[in-house]
Amino acid sequence: MKKIALVILILTFVACTKDNDVDNANNNSGSASTANQQPVGTSANDLLADDTFTSMVIEVAYIDGYEPSQTSINNLIAFLEARTYKPNGITVEIRPIISTQDSPYTNQDIVAIEDANRTKFNTANRIAVWAFFADGESASNSNSGVVLGTAYRNTSFVIYEETIHGLSDSPLEPSRSLLETTVIMHEFGHILGLTNLGSDLQSNHEDASHPKHCNVESCLMFWAAETGNGIGNMISNGSAPQLDAQCIADLQANGGK
Repeated sequence: MKKIALVILILTFVACTKDNDVDNANNNSGSASTANQQPVGTSANDLLADDTFTSMVIEVAYIDGYEPSQTSINNLIAFLEARTYKPNGITVEIRPIISTQDSPYTNQDIVAIEDANRTKFNTANRIAVWAFFADGESASNSNSGVVLGTAYRNTSFVIYEETIHGLSDSPLEPSRSLLETTVIMHEFGHILGLTNLGSDLQSNHEDASHPKHCNVESCLMFWAAETGNGIGNMISNGSAPQLDAQCIADLQANGGK
């Protein structure tokens, strides 16, 4: 259990790097991709509601050997179907890409990879999301923790799959699909506007010490697991942490379920 708690502490340290760390100055003003190159949280309502976009496509790109598990993808779809209104469906398209960058990846490297490889963008009634599963680690790693994922644009996030491989599927560590699921849903939670990142707070539950995260220890959007209970206990039971009632209320107030 101590090993699991340490893993989750590292995991939830992860999402502290978001759009403020990324220079979006390379946006191509007026291009078809501009709508997908905005700050994290600005498309929260578009992702949650069906006023404009009635369907969603998630473009998953990965480096060979670092493809996310089908279980993780299925869990993501179930998470989104439970929280968003997309009557014409949510689809996931998965494909390998060749990276020309070297690990560790800076945030600017991640932006460059997306700009060179992304093919799905918003259309009149379909919103598009980009997810990159990297074959290396983040340049933001430090002695106090490692980064497993970063939401860095309104419809973009990266998962540092190589780091996840190193923290899963060994004795006393969580299964890879469980760790993947938790990180993927946490980062998607950020682009859905959590916490106080585009989906307005309906109650005072933002962690003052860790902005843009929930202060409820059992919530998916909590920044860290500080005890053997809460998130650590949920993972020991084979389930990823879920959104708490306050985060769900924020999503519902912004057009979600």
